[in-house]
Amino acid sequence: MKKAYMTDRAPQPVGPYSQAVQAGSFLFLAGQVPLNPQNTMVEGDINVQARQVMNNLKAVLEWAGATMDQVVKTTIFLADLSDFDAVNKIYAEYFKEPYPARSTVEASKLPKGARLEIDVIAYLS
Repeated sequence: MKKAYMTDRAPQPVGPYSQAVQAGSFLFLAGQVPLNPQNTMVEGDINVQARQVMNNLKAVLEWAGATMDQVVKTTIFLADLSDFDAVNKIYAEYFKEPYPARSTVEASKLPKGARLEIDVIAYLS
């Protein structure tokens, strides 16, 4: 059985998907790009955009009754891998040890022309 979660504290999906889906003890969040809750791309450098993405993820997690501490896996998609250090610095503000497992890849294009997208998996103990 699966349960979907949607909150207006994060951008609404730009396609036929849920912000998060719980399956058993796991919560899978759709990738978030730097859209604000009004579905407008935030202006600013990669730091501003990374912080918006992390705030979106946090809002969806909280709506589903989870926290950043319950995240066990993340995937970061970057339009330019040279943004890695800046994104990594913002990312570190939102997670503490033990850190989630993570993959980071460069993608040629991301939705809405975003510079980054992050998705997460959380374990609901």
